[in-house]
Amino acid sequence: MPATAAQPGATPRSAIRFLRLRSTQTSNLAIPTRTAAPPHARLRCHLSRSSDSTPPSPPTTPDPDPDPDPDPESESESEDTLRFAFACGGAGAGGRVYSAIALADELHASLPSSRSLIIGAPAPSLESSAAAAASYPFAPVPLHCLPRGILAAALHLRRFRPHVLVATGGAPALQACLAALMLRLPFVIQDQDASPAPATRLLAPFARRIFLAFNAPVRLLPKRRCAVYGNPIRMSILKCRASKTEALARFFPRAGLLGEHEAQVVLVLGGAEGSPEINVAVLNVYYELLRRNKDRYIIWQTGTETFCEMESLVKGHRRLFLTPFRCSYL
Repeated sequence: MPATAAQPGATPRSAIRFLRLRSTQTSNLAIPTRTAAPPHARLRCHLSRSSDSTPPSPPTTPDPDPDPDPDPESESESEDTLRFAFACGGAGAGGRVYSAIALADELHASLPSSRSLIIGAPAPSLESSAAAAASYPFAPVPLHCLPRGILAAALHLRRFRPHVLVATGGAPALQACLAALMLRLPFVIQDQDASPAPATRLLAPFARRIFLAFNAPVRLLPKRRCAVYGNPIRMSILKCRASKTEALARFFPRAGLLGEHEAQVVLVLGGAEGSPEINVAVLNVYYELLRRNKDRYIIWQTGTETFCEMESLVKGHRRLFLTPFRCSYL
């Protein structure tokens, strides 16, 4: 069934705010895989002006060698459907992956007819499992050879034909952005760190917009392209309505007998890869914290890199939950 294009008058403010670009900066760049963008796509994405060249007339002669196995999904897809590609991951960093998932969720909620593609490291990888859990198509790119990665990313982008590429960091994002430059495809960057990554600094002069979580990186990047919006949050987290007792019982079954306000929960997060400084600090105080209060519980995410070391140093306790990284899609 063909997808129904969203009307210009009903465009949500969140989608426009995310992709708000200066028309003076985008007048010379056209979408490579389409001869002319639909009016509503020009309005939302600001990727081309209304004065763009008109599409050429269709060929009068049929294709002598048509594709014997056309993609049914591409045949049924309307040309007015907005498509977004997200490139992320590559080093096990959850912030890059789940930022892309959060943005894709928000765009899909605001524009139900839109489509999203996640580009990342081949399975098994955090981005491949997160994309599958969130029901988004996934396109792998090799990491150990930059030319092959760029070529693979270019093939995925040509096949999917996105209107814009969103890079949230990592080697796949670098490869996809370089492929986008070759294809003259516009891309934006979303950086989650207080200090911009090397790939962000390299690609910043070519990005249409750079979305940052903190003010500090602005001085290291082209200021006119930067916008500070904070880090995106997945809609599934915001929609969670579980009580504290129910959430606590998931990690500590015996804690369900406590009242809503009796239990004290200490949550320790150091990211997907873990923070050695945080882990050492918690290692020195966790047992004393549990000893002083029998209603205190600790959920400690050590990170995948240091989990085995911390597990060998930590004494087991029924009110301590030790985990490398809770990577399931909530």
